[in-house]
Amino acid sequence: MGSDIQSSIQSDGLADILERIIDKGVVIAGDVTVSLVGIELLSIKLRLLIASVDKAKELGINWWEHDPMLTARPAAALDGPDMTRSEILERIAELEKQLASSNA
Repeated sequence: MGSDIQSSIQSDGLADILERIIDKGVVIAGDVTVSLVGIELLSIKLRLLIASVDKAKELGINWWEHDPMLTARPAAALDGPDMTRSEILERIAELEKQLASSNA
């Protein structure tokens, strides 16, 4: 019986912490550098923002609304707004065949 009470308290605590993090937002930043004999081979800069959608919009972050990979609307710049991904790939294959035959 005591373990049920303890797990309930821990679950509520975790839920409260996650709610606060998402409500207020958290920024995680870090840099990773790979060097060999003092020569930098690779440098990666990581920036991560964890927040609710409302908080992100409040901060002026809304890139997902305009990303064609994340929205139901295809990109208008791709030969018409009604093309699906498979239609675009078919069109690319067709154009590549035409290009190959004109170069031959």
